[in-house]
Amino acid sequence: MDGAKANMAAAPEPRPWLLERRVRRHTPALSVLRSKLKRELACSGPRVRATLSGFFPVVHWLPKYKLREYVWGDVMSGLIVGIILIPQAIAYCLLAGVDPIYGLYTSFFSNIIYFFMGTSRHVSVGIFSLMSLMVGQVVDRHVFLAGFEPYEDSALPGSWNGTVVLSNLSAQYQGSMELMDLQCDRHCYAISIAAALTFLVGIYQVLMAVFRLGFVSVYLSAPMLDGFATGASFTILTVQAKYLLGLKIPRHQGYGSVLVTWINIFANIHKTNFCDLITSAICIAVLVAGKEIQDRYKDRLKIPLPTELVVVAVATLGSHFGDLSGQYGSSVSGHIPTGFIPPKVPSFHLMHRVALDAIPLAVISFAFTVSLSEMFAKKNGYTVRPNQEMLAIGFCNIIPSFFHCFTTSAALAKTMVKDSTGCQTQVSSLVSALVVLLVLLFFAPIFYALQKCVLACIIIVSLRGALRKFRDVPALWRASRADALVWLVAMAATALISVELGLLVGVVFTMLCMVFRTQNPKVSLLGRASDSELYEDLEEYRDLAAPARIRVFRFQAPLYYANTHVFLRSLYRAVGMEPFLELTRRRRVEKKAEEAEDGEEAAAKSQSQNGEARADLIQRDLEFHSIVLDCSATPFVDSAGAAALEGVVKDFREVGVGVLLAGCNASVVDALSRGKKDKNMGSLLFHTVHAAVLHATSRAAAECTLGDSQV
Repeated sequence: MDGAKANMAAAPEPRPWLLERRVRRHTPALSVLRSKLKRELACSGPRVRATLSGFFPVVHWLPKYKLREYVWGDVMSGLIVGIILIPQAIAYCLLAGVDPIYGLYTSFFSNIIYFFMGTSRHVSVGIFSLMSLMVGQVVDRHVFLAGFEPYEDSALPGSWNGTVVLSNLSAQYQGSMELMDLQCDRHCYAISIAAALTFLVGIYQVLMAVFRLGFVSVYLSAPMLDGFATGASFTILTVQAKYLLGLKIPRHQGYGSVLVTWINIFANIHKTNFCDLITSAICIAVLVAGKEIQDRYKDRLKIPLPTELVVVAVATLGSHFGDLSGQYGSSVSGHIPTGFIPPKVPSFHLMHRVALDAIPLAVISFAFTVSLSEMFAKKNGYTVRPNQEMLAIGFCNIIPSFFHCFTTSAALAKTMVKDSTGCQTQVSSLVSALVVLLVLLFFAPIFYALQKCVLACIIIVSLRGALRKFRDVPALWRASRADALVWLVAMAATALISVELGLLVGVVFTMLCMVFRTQNPKVSLLGRASDSELYEDLEEYRDLAAPARIRVFRFQAPLYYANTHVFLRSLYRAVGMEPFLELTRRRRVEKKAEEAEDGEEAAAKSQSQNGEARADLIQRDLEFHSIVLDCSATPFVDSAGAAALEGVVKDFREVGVGVLLAGCNASVVDALSRGKKDKNMGSLLFHTVHAAVLHATSRAAAECTLGDSQV
């Protein structure tokens, strides 16, 4: 007995705690708030200058502008983007449901404002097809609700000279228009809705920047955004299909617009305008051929081919001299005035109607702008400020809304053109704005005879990149099935339901996929690699040996309220035992032994069988004496997870199995210490799996020696 005690005393006891936690002092929230307010509200000359220079980054980089080195690339890229921008600005107004002149206004003002406020050197901010589509859906819905004729080219019944008669409107919209003091035609009311929507989008984006809500974009994953853009491209294609055929059918409002629109197209296919159809076929062939040549010989071509501008110029001349509108009833762009319309405050009486519609536009516009800024900044070796980008795009919407503009965003295609043509700074945006200004002041009326089907062709051909994303789905499926499912769900929901709900469905499905991953994490039993202190998955690696009579279990997910049952079920399955079932079996054995002891003549025999049964139960069923939980892959534990760990320790302790925790990070340790249900939890924590295994082995050997000495 004394020798056994001496051996126990001589056995080295592993030290579980090799590190000492720092003592952190809790700072009262009031003092933290007071210090932040004091720091933020402090006013001095240098601070005012720093704030203004931060708000207008142009004052930092423009004085350092290297004229000889940068000017050629900036001027060339600005001219090229400006030339591409003219036909696109006119074309995307078909999507936005407003007159072509407003697309030119939007392109001009957004480029000027981003020149002063943007931190990216390469991003091109202006008209974007997805934003135009979303604006157009809001505009068309409210124009329809206001009682205007849904056909864009038709005159309003009950109106004189295109001015709506208030008696034809619903009482709800009568009040709004009377308060606005409007006798407005369809086009006037459409741009009023678009301007009010754009103003709110900008306000939301500025508020997001002020309150540091940029984290919202974290929930817009790349597969979800790609699927959303592809689904929106289907919607854009569907909206423009009627122009290719020269059909005059209203844009469907509500869910399933893609399916309903195609049904209406096929129902009216016999009304196809063959002049528009032939023109569309020729324009699409030329535009696609130009894009293919550009893609194939992009290394040899120093500047992009201005295919869109050539098509627009030739089509305008052909339509004008052939009188296609008068002879064949082809729909044309109509009069585009020169100069600027006087600025006007966006209608506050319309804003409450579009307040909810502005939210998805604000998020998508911000997400695309920041992601493109960061992508091209990383490519070209500089940094951008996401919060300032949010402010910049916000003011690119707020200020232009006073000048009859609609929602803007960074555009991938034009940004890539700027990058490939030698752009160095945002001086290129200033050059592009000057090109648009020339068209606004002198050349806008030239596009009067331009057919709408030509504009639709430009829009449809520009969707090639988004629609080609289908070719990436097999590779995405092989890389990550979850990401591929997110892409497919976002694409299908956007195309088949609606753009706004497609965005919501994509975000929700992405979050559900993440929850599913935490609900079905990878679990494994670990083994030791030869004589090292490395423990890894027995199923994934060869030549690993499990510790003798010790189970090392790893749960590769956070442990929180939603997956505690998964953790317990996985642990019981991995070790091959459930503690409460083991206790039940033991009670049954004891009960049978007590019943057998009731017979006096079988007392000795039953006592012997009872001991043998108990010993046999423990020896046969419990092939391990300790469980080590490797928590290195568990980033955090909530109160339910901490309770589950404490319950595991308690339940296994009742059946004679020790549970140790290894590799817990500081947050997990704090969560366990806050539980305070088991006072001994601190003694069960180890920094490494190997230290926990050594401790379990040493403790089991000591208990075995003590048991033998007592016998």
